[in-house]
Amino acid sequence: MRAFERLIGYSAFPSASDENSESCPSTPEQLEFGRALVKEMRELGISDAVQDENGYVYGSIPATPGYEDSIVIGFIAHMDVVCSVPFRDIKPIIVENYDGGDVVQNEEKHIVLSPSEFPVLKKYKGKTLVVTDGTTLLGADDKAGVSEIMTMAERLIADPSVTHGKVMLAFTPDEEIGRGADRFNVPYFGADYAYTCDGAAFGEVCYETFNASSLTVTVTGKSIHPGSAKGRMINAAAVAMRYDSLLPANERPEYTEGYDGFYHMISMEGDVDSAVLRYILRDHDEKKLETREQTALKAAEYLNGIYPEGTVKAEVKKSYRNMARMILPHRELIDIAFDAITKAGGRPFTEATRGGTDGSTLSYMGLPCPNLGTGSHNHHGRSEFAVAEDMDSCVEALINIAHAFGGIRKQQE
Repeated sequence: MRAFERLIGYSAFPSASDENSESCPSTPEQLEFGRALVKEMRELGISDAVQDENGYVYGSIPATPGYEDSIVIGFIAHMDVVCSVPFRDIKPIIVENYDGGDVVQNEEKHIVLSPSEFPVLKKYKGKTLVVTDGTTLLGADDKAGVSEIMTMAERLIADPSVTHGKVMLAFTPDEEIGRGADRFNVPYFGADYAYTCDGAAFGEVCYETFNASSLTVTVTGKSIHPGSAKGRMINAAAVAMRYDSLLPANERPEYTEGYDGFYHMISMEGDVDSAVLRYILRDHDEKKLETREQTALKAAEYLNGIYPEGTVKAEVKKSYRNMARMILPHRELIDIAFDAITKAGGRPFTEATRGGTDGSTLSYMGLPCPNLGTGSHNHHGRSEFAVAEDMDSCVEALINIAHAFGGIRKQQE
């Protein structure tokens, strides 16, 4: 089975995560998808495939005889999709021999995927695209990665001529809400190194991410009848707006790119009595992120000097850190991935990711873990698409990586 065919099958699972849930996984649909993956893995011959009590799926492919002392390499993808875009009743559409023009996703609703809006499409003229009917996401983030790992596993099991050490597989829940690695059992997984398959274009090798923190601002107001409010009312919603105005307006996501960091308000709610603002803070430079954190805290201090002490409370929590620090001492991870992609017919490239992956956290948990592209684009939106041939190439690259690490004995580390 080709990887894109698996992607189409997996898209039927509405496995969105939910940040408002405190359970792990955050939604029962992820458990259902995980159970289906365990069943498929066992049918492929992965006899130790298992789903743990937190919904994480693990399995392994034994080393080729004679390669048992090779470095153990792992491949990881996440099962959940975002819930901010419709994710149920996905209707994948296969566009064969794409002509380079507009793709009509939904004639009735006049929904078109156009290279005028997404110039990257021009690269894929003549290839096979997988899109949706324009009313939902596709779920390629990260079911494309899941599909490629499963297809790689099927190929390795079926073809003993491809030598390799022990290969570990894992599928995680709740990556989209920042919890994907929280309960990942690194010792049980047992890999020396791993790759997450959770990127975009085929050829991408990412080892540099944002440093990330979250910021919650709580405002306590004083509700007084507006007819007698002079000198007495504290309008929490208005104070919250004033707080936001103290943060640099030109350092929001819509004004930044590349290595620029940002302050991003992701939600606001409130009234006269109380208000809550939630932000994410991001920067590739950890010192600059710390400066952003201090700016956020000082804004609260400033307002508490104007209003009664305790009116504004700002709380910063660290989320993840730039994984480059943990990966660059193991430069062979990047070199082997570049070589594997080249042998699969691609042009490897790297760029700083304006986001994070499970690999960010896993790298700091002792499992150095760069991220690889999956041959898909426009994640988290109705215009999401995958390229069938590029997904095939991603599978070839994963096989090449497994084979390359099979040739490295542990004593040579």
